Amino acid sequence: MSIKDRTEFIFLMKIGQIVGRTLKAVADQVKAGVRTSELNAFTAELLERSGARAAPKAEYGFPGEICISINDEAVHGIPGARVIEKGDVVKLDLTAMKDGFVADAAVTITVPPVEHENLRLAECAQRAFERALEAVRANAPVHAIGAAVEEEAKQAGFSVLRDLCGHGVGRRTHEPPSIPNYFHPRARQPLTEGLVIAVEPILSRGSSGRVVQCEDGWTIRTADGSVAAQFEHTIIVTKGAPIIVTGV
Repeated sequence: MSIKDRTEFIFLMKIGQIVGRTLKAVADQVKAGVRTSELNAFTAELLERSGARAAPKAEYGFPGEICISINDEAVHGIPGARVIEKGDVVKLDLTAMKDGFVADAAVTITVPPVEHENLRLAECAQRAFERALEAVRANAPVHAIGAAVEEEAKQAGFSVLRDLCGHGVGRRTHEPPSIPNYFHPRARQPLTEGLVIAVEPILSRGSSGRVVQCEDGWTIRTADGSVAAQFEHTIIVTKGAPIIVTGV
């Protein structure tokens, strides 16, 4: 969506703040010995208190309040009986809606003691996002975002999972445009002022950049079994620095 007036801005920022606060609170609970179902229940409680609801559950029937993906699971992991263990790399991806507006954010948590390369991977995903922000300006091409993400990943020795992209957001979880996390020459349409997008670098330690879908119909893993990391915020495009909707 594109922000048309002050009222839309206020409503979008409201759900953005809910997503940001909820994600931070859930991330603080990630530790060895916790079941992903417990994190899911905690997310549900926080969303209910805020008058919000999980957007993927409402729109697509996703069987959880939050996506929890561990180690080689890149995205869309289903919360359940799995117990988080020491050394795990945990991706939390929360998309919520309220008053007809949607915001989306994700973070990677490393559970101590963590392998050094996995810690580097998680840090790189966040740096790639920060570098991508520098490319987000009105009239800049969409592919400038992916070029920035890809360059940061390559410099650190990691790979972009090329089938997983950022996207427009605001009224629904997934809206145009698709935003590849690598330089794609066809993604040359200009970013427009007021456009709401989710920028989400998704990287792995492997070299193939490929993913596969699991039998559960939701979870997506790296094809080579390598560990993945993700970092994401919903942002608003401006002529200058973008506005981070889901920041806290």
